[in-house]
Amino acid sequence: MDQPRIADAQRALRHVFLRDMVLAASIGVHAFEHDATQRIRINVDLGVDDDGAAPMSRAAARVAQPDELSRVVDYGAVARQVRAIVAAGHVRLLETLAERIAEACLADPRVGLVRIRIEKLDIFADIASVGVEIERRRAPAP
Repeated sequence: MDQPRIADAQRALRHVFLRDMVLAASIGVHAFEHDATQRIRINVDLGVDDDGAAPMSRAAARVAQPDELSRVVDYGAVARQVRAIVAAGHVRLLETLAERIAEACLADPRVGLVRIRIEKLDIFADIASVGVEIERRRAPAP
C-alpha cells in the first residue's frame, strides 16, 4: 500500500505512523454485527511539527535536539488512544470510528495532519479487506 509522503523538510513535518494494528471491534450496521466483535486493521499516519527540520550540522543537531520523549509525539500513547476508542463501545460506521481517531490525534497541538485507514478483514472470502481512509488537517489559526 503506497501512501503519499507526509514527512517533508520544507514544510517542517515529521511522519509518525502506526502500521497494521489489528483489533477486535464491535462495529457495523447489521444486527448480527452487534452480537460479536470482528477484526479490523487500523493504520494511523501523523504529520507532526518537526522542530529538527531546519538544516544544521550533525554536531548542532545533537545539541539542539535533546533525546527526550516529551519533545515528540509518543506513538505508544497514540496506540493506547486508538485501542481505547475502539473498545469504548459499538460503532455503526467505519467512517465514524475513523473520525473519532482523527479527532483524538489532532488534540495534540503538534499534529497538523492525520490520515486514518480502517479495514474490516473478514467480510468477503475473496476480498482481503474493505474499508475507508480519511485525511484531516488542523484548521489554520485565525
